[in-house]
Formats: sequence, C-alpha cells, structure tokens
Amino acid sequence: MSLIDIVKKKYMKESLPAFNVGDVIKVHVKVKEGERVRIQNFEGTVIAKKHGQIEETFTVRKISHGVGVERVFPIHSPVIENIEVIRKGKVRRCKLYYLRGKVGKAAKVKELI
Repeated sequence: MSLIDIVKKKYMKESLPAFNVGDVIKVHVKVKEGERVRIQNFEGTVIAKKHGQIEETFTVRKISHGVGVERVFPIHSPVIENIEVIRKGKVRRCKLYYLRGKVGKAAKVKELI
C-alpha cells in the first residue's frame, strides 16, 4: 500500500447511504457563521456522480423560488454531516443534465417502485 493510499483511507467515510443518479436526497451541510456552526439542508435531485474513491463528487439540483440551483458536493467532505435518501428515481442515463432545460412537471424523475 502506497503512502497516498494510506492518507486517502484516513479521510474516507465508512458509512455512506447508497444513492444513485435520479434519486431525491437531502444533504445536511455544516455552515459556519462567525463562531457558530449550524446545519443547513439542501434537498434536490442527484443529476450527476463523478470520479471515484476520495475524489468522488455528486451534483444536486433543486428549484428555489423559480430559479434552478445546483450544488456540487465532495462525498467524503467533512462539511457533509449526513445524506438522507428521500425517494429513489428510475432513470436510464448516468448524467441528467437535460433537466436543466426542463420546467415544472417535465423536470420530474419517475419514482422507482
């Protein structure tokens, strides 16, 4: 095992929920405001997962007050407190970038039963 693998293993999280592209998830993020630290929720659809191991990231998209908001999270970041799967989605693509051009019901992903 190389030195890089030892350092990577130290920072990787052990318990992560299984989620895929198309799922609706809620990400609990630690936000530091001055000296206070609070938890902020970001709920939306996973539109992409990239890379792997310690560098793995996922993109979550939601509509907030009529404006599309996307946020990219590193999966092993210490800023992420918890990831909660709300609903599983049924998709046939690994990247759902086409949802950026859709509005309303057209931007919904079918639920996996």
